[in-house]
Amino acid sequence: MTPLATELPHLYLKPGEMRICEEPTIVTTLLGSCVAVAMYNERLKIGAICHGLLPSCRNARPCDGHCLEGFRYVDCSIRRMLEVFQKRGIVQSEIDVKVFGGSDMFNVKVGARKSSSVGRQNVEKALQIVDNEGLRIIASDLGGLRGRKIYFYTHTGEVLLKRLHSSMVIHSESI
Repeated sequence: MTPLATELPHLYLKPGEMRICEEPTIVTTLLGSCVAVAMYNERLKIGAICHGLLPSCRNARPCDGHCLEGFRYVDCSIRRMLEVFQKRGIVQSEIDVKVFGGSDMFNVKVGARKSSSVGRQNVEKALQIVDNEGLRIIASDLGGLRGRKIYFYTHTGEVLLKRLHSSMVIHSESI
């Protein structure tokens, strides 16, 4: 397990943002119904992570990388990270993917059955895009009723995960 190194630069990833880091960095984010997808390439030691709020962009045409709000969407963010990796000569088989979040924070029910919460939709979209692009998920922590705080080590691909309940950490592990 990688300790929370204080000598490394730290970045806080806000909802609707994406970061690609070629230098060792710890990227931290808090997740509820949002989904974070982390990608890592061992050969070039490049890490990328997004914090998607909603599953899909509603534009009729696909995001072209210049859309100002594209990183709010799980589908656009994953495709953009993959595009950047491919421009650096990284093929899909060299990318490790980790997916986190998608909590059903409000445990919404419609009638006698559960509705498809935003968290569930975000998870489904992330898994669909990753599968469609021929990527492999090597670790995930998805769904449930609790938020998460993650620390992504961009130079190793490791993720430190803390499951949250209200304002306290209930479990911490390295993935």
